[in-house]
Amino acid sequence: MNGIYVSFGLYFVGMLIVGIYFYYKTKSASDYILGSRSLPPAVAALSAGASDLSGWALMGLPGAIYAGGFGNVWIIVFTLLGVYLNWTLIAPRLRVLTEAFNNAQTIPEYFANRFGNNRLLRTVSAAVTLFFFTLYVVAGLSGGAVVFEKTFNISYESALFIGSIAIISYTFLGGYLAVSWTDFFQGMMMAASMLVVSLTLYFLFGGAQGTYEAANLGALSWENFKPELGWGLGLLSLSGWCIGYLGQPHVLVRFMSVRRASDIKTSRRIAMIWSTVTMLSALGVGFLGAVYFKDSPLPNGEAVLIALSQALFNPFVAGLVIAGILAAIMSTIDSQLLVCSTTFSEDIYRTYIRKNASDKEILTVSRLSVLVISIMGIYMAYNHRDSTLLSMVAYAWGGFGAAFGPVILLSLFWPRMTGAGAIAGMITGAVVVVVWKQLKGGVFEMFEVVPGFAAALLAIVAVSLLTKEEIPAVPLDSKG
Repeated sequence: MNGIYVSFGLYFVGMLIVGIYFYYKTKSASDYILGSRSLPPAVAALSAGASDLSGWALMGLPGAIYAGGFGNVWIIVFTLLGVYLNWTLIAPRLRVLTEAFNNAQTIPEYFANRFGNNRLLRTVSAAVTLFFFTLYVVAGLSGGAVVFEKTFNISYESALFIGSIAIISYTFLGGYLAVSWTDFFQGMMMAASMLVVSLTLYFLFGGAQGTYEAANLGALSWENFKPELGWGLGLLSLSGWCIGYLGQPHVLVRFMSVRRASDIKTSRRIAMIWSTVTMLSALGVGFLGAVYFKDSPLPNGEAVLIALSQALFNPFVAGLVIAGILAAIMSTIDSQLLVCSTTFSEDIYRTYIRKNASDKEILTVSRLSVLVISIMGIYMAYNHRDSTLLSMVAYAWGGFGAAFGPVILLSLFWPRMTGAGAIAGMITGAVVVVVWKQLKGGVFEMFEVVPGFAAALLAIVAVSLLTKEEIPAVPLDSKG
């Protein structure tokens, strides 16, 4: 156990040093909110991936495969497709347009500037951001608490408090640059942790032949890959993991902050390699973990990576692997906290409360917002400890994918789109997700982002065609 404490201690000290370093490097609100658009390609790629895949890829996904088998492999397929499409379709144009439209620092500000300083659109998008990110933060804090609880055998409540303090500290201090650079290192830890455990199991079983025999893959057939809801409805439902990518604010801001638009091709290559390694390792951990524990099943499948690290390695190495899990969770929560705080400071405080607020005042409000949102998240996580990490993430993911995905996509590619259409689509997508989530049985078991995304697209097109307004011209160089 002492080895685990040492590993965790080194990890936390490292993250805190990064936070303190960037505290002194952060001189303006622009530095705190978007890092003054200075991220190198590798940092942008891994920080986007780490903030996106997070704890659900290291705990939720292996847990789903551990419990449900190969039918959940399609999550990996659609997730990787989503990563590719996001970096290919969205990233280049979003990087150019957010700077072209009055150097927008947040997604709501980009929406407002893109459609002629539309304050109502900015307000609606800020409200959607705060609502769904609150759920996202709860999922992350709860997942982090489970890691501490299982590792140190302490109460969930104590684990929740300790983990939250660690995440809040460097986010509060260093802002966007601290979050992005810690995510870069956390991303490397995530991939290494998953890869080491899956390869260890592979060689423990005796390589390809031994794994084949231990897992009884001789009985494997195409039906083993059938999604839970069947081939038609199941694949349609799981495709939500692809289209949902287009609307995740904590990923989109990474595109906005890349150093140059020309760097995005390099970032995409790095992101695809990292995501593929991480997701396939998650598959290995979930499936081979089920084989390893087949005679003594785990009560909570989402803890399979933790259980494997403790069973396979000495305490120090196990501590490093578990720190990788925590890194995944922290890398998402810090991004979400930062997006929430900057949304409040820029899109609510500066817009409605103090229009002429100084740069220093906005910086202070952003930091205080991190604390307030964190306290709300801790309170809600305390009361939602029994929800699975994957289910909580899926709800927030679906909300953003349906509310923001179609608006982002069409705002970049369809000049005829209007602000009224954007508002209609955003509200429609969010409402469909919330309502769909409450319904059960049959088609209502489909991932709510799919109907939400489709309904939002229709609403945007219909309302845009029925309304006319002065829309700023899209810069020509954004179309290349």
